[in-house]
Amino acid sequence: MKSVLVAGGAGYIGSHAVHQLVERGYEVAVVDNLKTGRLAAVHPKSIFYEGDLRNRNFLTQVFSRHRFDAVIHFAASSVVGESMKMPLEYFDNNVYGTQVLLEVMRDAEVKKIVFSSTAATYGEPEKVPITEDMPTNPTNAYGETKLAMEKMMKWADVAYGLKYVALRYFNVAGARNGGDLGEAHEPETHLIPLVLKVALGKTPAITVFGRDYPTPDGTCIRDYIHVEDLIDAHVLALEYLNSSGTSNTFNLGSSQGFSVEEILSAARKVTGHSIPAQLGPRRAGDPARLIAGSEKAQKVLGWKPSRTSIERIISDAWRWHSRHPDGYTASI
Repeated sequence: MKSVLVAGGAGYIGSHAVHQLVERGYEVAVVDNLKTGRLAAVHPKSIFYEGDLRNRNFLTQVFSRHRFDAVIHFAASSVVGESMKMPLEYFDNNVYGTQVLLEVMRDAEVKKIVFSSTAATYGEPEKVPITEDMPTNPTNAYGETKLAMEKMMKWADVAYGLKYVALRYFNVAGARNGGDLGEAHEPETHLIPLVLKVALGKTPAITVFGRDYPTPDGTCIRDYIHVEDLIDAHVLALEYLNSSGTSNTFNLGSSQGFSVEEILSAARKVTGHSIPAQLGPRRAGDPARLIAGSEKAQKVLGWKPSRTSIERIISDAWRWHSRHPDGYTASI
């Protein structure tokens, strides 16, 4: 049985990863400070440690209790707008937290890490779809921290032979098919759950941040990937590293672009609710169009996303939100 540490395993994406790993027979330990994660989302068959990656003594103790084969690293602050207001806090949490994690991994001789990166490392792309060989020029502090984390791993590989896979993903959405696990942030900043909160009557209207972008309907275009497809790629990345794969970077997306207006239209169809919208100003650091070129992940990792319909993504998210209108405040 392979033993894996999942940093940030109580968060939205991390908790889905833990569930898949446990179901596939992995022994999983979770580290999360519960700042944004939810204890109720942690798989009961995983081993949970509450603590912060920046706490070296805490993290060293966790590594002393297990012989990990690899680490999957989700733990990071990830709100674009907040990162523009609090860049130093983002560098402290994201970059310094990763530095401590890599140092503890080096000392414990754990040589493999799968890293949750982001399309925000590219900034405003020269063209779409975005491929891994394109320039990285983040337009927000969040993307800059993720790029710094990637570069730190590159040099850790050079110096210590620590192999990594950086997965640059686009807009993650959806939920487990059974509706027992889903997205619950406080405050919520992601478009699809915000739209569904309007459908639930939790908020009166969705705010569309700008209708003057150079896109067909004037609203931002994003590539949405189902969270379960995303986690499939993380497991494949683990297997790739376990098979002596070299350090590498992959985009993860559906290679389809949907505007904010198209998301609203699909959500109205799925939920049967009108979902009122109001216009707001552009947000700092928001590129007009982000669409993934994911051919490399499909070719090298053998990744085959199967839940690419936007209606499927929204339907699975709607099932979760309908059953858990208050998120994890009620037991799942």
